[in-house]
Amino acid sequence: KKKLKISGRELLSVPIQVFGLDQLQVLEMSPERESCLRYRMELLPQEIGRLRNLTCLYLDSNNLRKIPAEIGTLSRLERLTLSNNSLSSLPAEMGALQRLHSLHLANNSFTELPAALCQLRSLTFLDVSDNKIDTIPSSIRHLEKLETLLLLFNSLESLPEDVCLLRNLHTLWLGNNHLRSLPAAFGELVNLDWGYNYCSCNFEGNPLENPPPEVCSRGPEGITDYFLSLRRI
Repeated sequence: KKKLKISGRELLSVPIQVFGLDQLQVLEMSPERESCLRYRMELLPQEIGRLRNLTCLYLDSNNLRKIPAEIGTLSRLERLTLSNNSLSSLPAEMGALQRLHSLHLANNSFTELPAALCQLRSLTFLDVSDNKIDTIPSSIRHLEKLETLLLLFNSLESLPEDVCLLRNLHTLWLGNNHLRSLPAAFGELVNLDWGYNYCSCNFEGNPLENPPPEVCSRGPEGITDYFLSLRRI
């Protein structure tokens, strides 16, 4: 088998036989989204490291509290979904997943963006919505290929200037945080799909003061002009 889906309302663990399928490429242990189910698996066994040919690993909507360091040995992994779990940290070894381009971490218990993520140079999609993140490290600048960054429903009060170096960003969702200010270079993210009335950058639900919401609604040029005017004062 190269693809395997394991399902069951009472799913508590990975059947040990799975780790003998060394040619497995896709392993799915997530309930169907439409079902509103949540599985009960709390621990991903360290034996996951035996599945060296995995390219996709789907673990959404379990009760995972920890990811083993052995996940860093899955050198072919391209897509990893861990949304709707109980994770508050990730192992540093995840930084070795240099083929990973899509990572889903929404609705967990992170309070900061895990440092290991900023080593994933191939990452193009990152969803960390609906956590408790209040800090984005400056090392996020290393994610040069990032095209989509979803940060909705967190606790961010500011963004580092380094976010403005992510020139490949097309989608950046920031709604429902505590943002009072934006970096002065924010208007340089000209590849963002600002959308109709410049709303797709999603500033809604933030108490923005610098620049104020009416300036943000003018898009990148309006934001750039605003900060240039402050320098002249």
